[in-house]
Amino acid sequence: MSHPHPELGPPPKLPQGGLRVTPLGGLGEIGRNMTVFEYDGRLLIVDCGVLFPEEEQPGIDLILPDFTSIRDRLDDIEGIVLTHGHEDHIGGVPFLLREKPDIPLIGSKLTLALIEAKLQEHRIRPYTLEVAEGHRERIGPFDCEFVAVNHSIPDALAVAIRTPAGMAVHTGDFKMDQLPLDGRLTDLHAFARLSEEGIDLLLSDSTNAEVPGFVPPERDISNVLRQVFAGASKRIIVASFASHVHRIQQILDAAHEYGRRVAFVGRSMVRNMGIARDLGYLKVPPGLVVDVKTLDDLPDHEIVLVCTGSQGEPMAALSRMANRDHQIRIVQGDTVILASSLIPGNENAVYRVINGLTRWGANVVHKGNAKVHVSGHASAGELLYFYNICKPRNLMPVHGEWRHLRANAELGALTGVPHDRIVIAEDGVVVDLIGGKAKISGKVQAGYVYVDGLSVGGVGEPALKDRKILGDEGIISVFVVMDSSTGKITGGPHVHARGSGIEDSAFTDVVPRITEVLERSAQDGVVEPHQMQQLIRRTLGKWVSDNYRRRPMILPVVVEV
Repeated sequence: MSHPHPELGPPPKLPQGGLRVTPLGGLGEIGRNMTVFEYDGRLLIVDCGVLFPEEEQPGIDLILPDFTSIRDRLDDIEGIVLTHGHEDHIGGVPFLLREKPDIPLIGSKLTLALIEAKLQEHRIRPYTLEVAEGHRERIGPFDCEFVAVNHSIPDALAVAIRTPAGMAVHTGDFKMDQLPLDGRLTDLHAFARLSEEGIDLLLSDSTNAEVPGFVPPERDISNVLRQVFAGASKRIIVASFASHVHRIQQILDAAHEYGRRVAFVGRSMVRNMGIARDLGYLKVPPGLVVDVKTLDDLPDHEIVLVCTGSQGEPMAALSRMANRDHQIRIVQGDTVILASSLIPGNENAVYRVINGLTRWGANVVHKGNAKVHVSGHASAGELLYFYNICKPRNLMPVHGEWRHLRANAELGALTGVPHDRIVIAEDGVVVDLIGGKAKISGKVQAGYVYVDGLSVGGVGEPALKDRKILGDEGIISVFVVMDSSTGKITGGPHVHARGSGIEDSAFTDVVPRITEVLERSAQDGVVEPHQMQQLIRRTLGKWVSDNYRRRPMILPVVVEV
């Protein structure tokens, strides 16, 4: 197996007749999926998603792929193929189109509808090409064929990319549910046909590669939901991803069966379910869905609320309900269903929400105590079956953390893919398919780009480090007035603390020491404000560390008069 190397440098120029594959997100992480294919100087992008921040990234709204390696080649981009409509595959599109709005978007009907609604908020009207399974489109030098795959959102597609260098197949996210709610199976016949032609490079979803066996059918959840609905005496609140149409359909069916009305809560949930209903992907019986404003007129046992926040996102509806920061107040006897998996890294946030809801008397039903979720990603048994059908000449696991990528690579090896033709890459690692063999050829910049409010990329790791220090240790400010000609202290030092747990009165002991250090510095002729600030920071920092074992941020201000 080929492995990335930390000493990799920039890749050489792509040889004539070679196909280059550069993942800019989605490898070594769950989210931010983006892969760039290059042939004959032209680029084709598959997906452009976002990653959601974790606790150690305070204040961050979204994390984007790094566009640096393609920023000066935007005119070379033939289009962006979107495999499906989840945020971790389409959420970054508005930020790329801000840089070049006329890059065409290629995807299925539902996927394009979801991204177009999102782009309206950014005031971008995209060029789109709607495709469906079985369609074959020429996109510059890339001959793309689209294949139906089953996932936790309708209309998901894999894409086979034919070039003179060979055929690459990108699965997108997929599983092999044999009893899908919409009857749309992963098209194994199409993959077998592609295999007959010869799949030179297979980029395969790795998320569940560690999980043995097969993913249970989505419809297995229906009976569990019915049991929960049958036993609920008051309101039922369901948290799900805002794009999980199949899961929401089962909630609607259960609500209809038990005589309840449903209201969608949250902008993204209302928007996405409205799109799914208008396009016919969501079947809604007449009168079942009502506006959340009308719920006061209904008794509790007739209410179902469907909201976002199943991953513990701090600003989502469910988290705000748990924190008593939402118009909907959780009361004793309410039933809350978390109808989703735990994305790695979100565990603490989710359990914090569960504890908050339980505190107010809710009965919380989640994956840990009931079968209210099945995965949208193929498990090991399905992947083995899939590889035996596809028989790829080269394999590149994608979409997963390191443990998932490696487990997926081992599955490929078990089915006969030669070890020297399995490439385990990571974000930014460039893989070239030349002469029928895939190998690592270099590395490009592919770090995190943080979105903080209206700022894109303005916040970096140093700022996040400062935020963590502020959040964990607090801040101490020191204000000093200095005579610019003599360096003599004419005012202060005045010391104030916020969030450090140290009372302002405690600094009486250290003020004379700061004054002494500054006066000695002035006698030595060192009166430059920046140097004085450094002296204050060192003196006060050592005192705080010695007496309190803390490391707050120290902000000295020296004013010359």
